[in-house]
Amino acid sequence: MSKIAPAVLIDGIQTVLTTAADRKWRKESFNQSIELHINLKAYDTQKDKRFSGSIPLPFVARPRMQICVIGDAYHFDQCEKHDIPKKNVEELKKLNKNKKLVKKMCAGFDAFLASESLIKTIPKIVGPYMNRAGKFPTPVAQGEDLRKRIDDMRSVVKFQLKKVLCLGVVVGHVEMEADQVRSNTLKSINFLVSLLKKNWQNVKSIYLKSTFGPAQRLY
Repeated sequence: MSKIAPAVLIDGIQTVLTTAADRKWRKESFNQSIELHINLKAYDTQKDKRFSGSIPLPFVARPRMQICVIGDAYHFDQCEKHDIPKKNVEELKKLNKNKKLVKKMCAGFDAFLASESLIKTIPKIVGPYMNRAGKFPTPVAQGEDLRKRIDDMRSVVKFQLKKVLCLGVVVGHVEMEADQVRSNTLKSINFLVSLLKKNWQNVKSIYLKSTFGPAQRLY
């Protein structure tokens, strides 16, 4: 259960959305993200177990997330039909397991999907570099709706504690309705708190902001 006062959350979200629409902060042709920033306390990243977890949100949070499909003939046709970024096996073979070329391909996208029929052959074609970059493809089944699968990926939020006590994730964008931002924000916060060893006792502060706008303190 969130300890953030409902009125504080609603006011913070409204301020973020209103500010993002203001000429001073608005960037033309750019759909700003809404980011959640959390500062933790009473955590020793050297001794305490570092947590990691992800959860799907009710609404698509990152519509600009670039996802490429490495597809067989069936999925390649689906990509053509729906204008989804795509690559086939022949294009991967042209990389010739060249580390720089594979890394350049990985850098061009946030994530990859691959047809189940190809998933086992990809390491043989491109080498270990996609895996090392943390972008090894997620399998997609024959007949699965690619657009829905991509929207699902764009709705997932992942929290991972590393060496610092600051965490930041995207929970929405400024073209969303306030209630949608609220739902995504609450689910993200409650999920993160569930990962912490002492729950809310480990939370120092929580802020919400748009990409270019000022931060609004929620907790």
